[in-house]
Amino acid sequence: MSDWLRGARRMVAGLKPVRVPEAPARAFRDLWPGDAGRGHRLLRGECEVAGTVRPLVTAEEGGQGWAEGSGSAPWRAAVHGFAWLRDLRALGTDGARLRARDLTTDWLSRGGTESIAAVPEVAGARLSAWLGHWDFLAATAEDSFRRALMVRLAQDARGLVATLPAEGRHRGSLAALKGALAAAVALGEEAWVARCLRVLPGEIDRQILPDGAHVERSPGQLLLAVQDLIEIRNLLHGSSLEAPPHLALALDRAAPALRLFRHGDGGLALFNGTRDDGAALVDLVLTQGQARGRAPLILAEAGFQRLQAGRTLIIADCGPPPEGRAAPGPAGLPRQADRFHHAGTLAFEMSVGRDRLIVNCGAVPAAEGPWRDALRATAAHSTLVLADTNSSELREEGLGRRPEAVEAERQEANGAQWLDASHDGYRRGFGALHRRRLYLSESGDDLRGEDSVEGENPPAYAVRFHLHPGVVASPQLEDNAVLLRLPSGASWRLRASRAKLSVEDSVFMAGEPRRTSQVVLSAEAGTPSVQWALSRVNQSGPAATDD
Repeated sequence: MSDWLRGARRMVAGLKPVRVPEAPARAFRDLWPGDAGRGHRLLRGECEVAGTVRPLVTAEEGGQGWAEGSGSAPWRAAVHGFAWLRDLRALGTDGARLRARDLTTDWLSRGGTESIAAVPEVAGARLSAWLGHWDFLAATAEDSFRRALMVRLAQDARGLVATLPAEGRHRGSLAALKGALAAAVALGEEAWVARCLRVLPGEIDRQILPDGAHVERSPGQLLLAVQDLIEIRNLLHGSSLEAPPHLALALDRAAPALRLFRHGDGGLALFNGTRDDGAALVDLVLTQGQARGRAPLILAEAGFQRLQAGRTLIIADCGPPPEGRAAPGPAGLPRQADRFHHAGTLAFEMSVGRDRLIVNCGAVPAAEGPWRDALRATAAHSTLVLADTNSSELREEGLGRRPEAVEAERQEANGAQWLDASHDGYRRGFGALHRRRLYLSESGDDLRGEDSVEGENPPAYAVRFHLHPGVVASPQLEDNAVLLRLPSGASWRLRASRAKLSVEDSVFMAGEPRRTSQVVLSAEAGTPSVQWALSRVNQSGPAATDD
C-alpha cells in the first residue's frame, strides 16, 4: 500500500461517520456538452479519452477497462472519473441512460476497488460527475441502485475531504477540491463545507498565475481550470454560500489569458498537451465565466507572446517549463505541474483569419508512453531541433533536464512587431543556446525569422514548420521555397537561406488523427543561423525579400 493511501486512511479513521441521505440534498447540473460520437462508442463497448480508444465493458460482457492493465494511468483515471457520462447524456436516449447505469453498477461491484479510484483527483472528478448527472443517471433508477450510489458517494467524499489540501501540484488538485465541495453540499455536511472553503483560496492561488495562465502552462488545462472555477462559483451561489474574493478575481484574470491562446477559428493553440475541443466550448466557457477583457499580448509569468497584425496571428511559447521533480505519484499518476509538458520551448503557431497555417502536432496524453512522448518531443513542434535531441528530457512523470533560462524581449513600432527570444535547453550536452527572432510587418503580410545556435561548433540542426492539414504545400526547390495554399484560397510563400528546404510528412493530433505536412529547414554542422521569410503571395506593394 502506498504512503499516500495509508495517510488518507488514517485521516478518514479520525472523521465521524457520515449520514447517508436517500438522494442529494441539492440538485446539480453539469454545464458542459458531451460528444455524441464518443457516446456511440460507449454503447459499442469502447471509451475514448483524449484520442485514445480502449475497451470499456461490464463483467457480463467480458469486463475490461477498470483494471490496472487496461490502459495508461491517465486513461484509467479518466474512466474512473466518469466524465464520459456527458457523452452518454448527449445521446439523449433510454439506451444511453441504461448503459450509464450498467457501467456504474459494474464499477460499484468491481471497479471501485482499484487503487486509482481512490486518488483524490479521480475521486473528485467522479463525485462531480455523479452529482452533475444525477437526474440522468439515478433519479429514475431503482432504489437499490440509488442507495448503492449514495453510500459509495458518501464514502468517497469522507475520504476525499480528509486528504485536503491535495498533494498534487496540477489541475487535478482543483478537481479534487471541487468534487469534495459538491459532495459536502449534497450530503449536508457543514463541517466538510467549511473545510473546503478554508482550502479554496490557497488552491486558487496555486492554480492560477498572476497573469491568469494556469500553472501547467497549458491552454487546455487552463480551459478545464476555468470550468472548475465556474462550477465552484455556481455551486456556492446556488447554496447561498459566500464565495471567497479569490474566486472572482481568478476568473477575471483567467478568462483574458484564455483568449490569448485562441486562433482566428476560435479554437486553442496546441501547446503542452492541448487538444482542439472546438470554438463552441471555449465560447460557452467564456460566457459562463462572465468573462471581460480583451486578450493580452503577453502572459509574463507563463511566458507566452501574441503577435497580431492585419489578419495574421502568431502565438509563441517563450517561457520555461513549470517547476517539478520527476517523481511518481499515486497509482502511476504524476503529481507535478510538468506532468504533461512538452519539449516545445520557442515553438509558435500561426493563423491567417480563420485558417491555421503553422501548428504544433497536438497531443495524446492518455496514450501509452512511446506514442504519447513522440508528440511531446521537440520535433513535433514548430521550432528548432538541435542534433535530433529534445530541448527538455521527457520522462514518464514529467520532465528531467529542461531549459532554465528562457528570455524574451518584444518591441513595436508603427504597427510592426519584433520578438527576440532564447532558451538554454541545449546548454547541457552541447553548450549551445537557441535564439529565435521574429518580425511581423504592420500589414501582417510578412513574417520573417532567424533561428540561430549560439555556441562553439554547433552540430547539425533542423527548423520545423508543421502545417495544418488544410494547407497544401507545393515545393519550389529551384528557389529553396515552398508555396502554401490555405483553405480560403490565399497563398503564402516560405523561403529560406543557409539551409536546405524540404517538405516531409507530419501528423495532426488535435482531434481525430490526420495526416499533414511539415516544412523542414536542415542546416549543416557549423551553421550559425538560418534565415527564413513567410510572405503573402500577390500582396499589394513590393514583395518581401530576405535580409
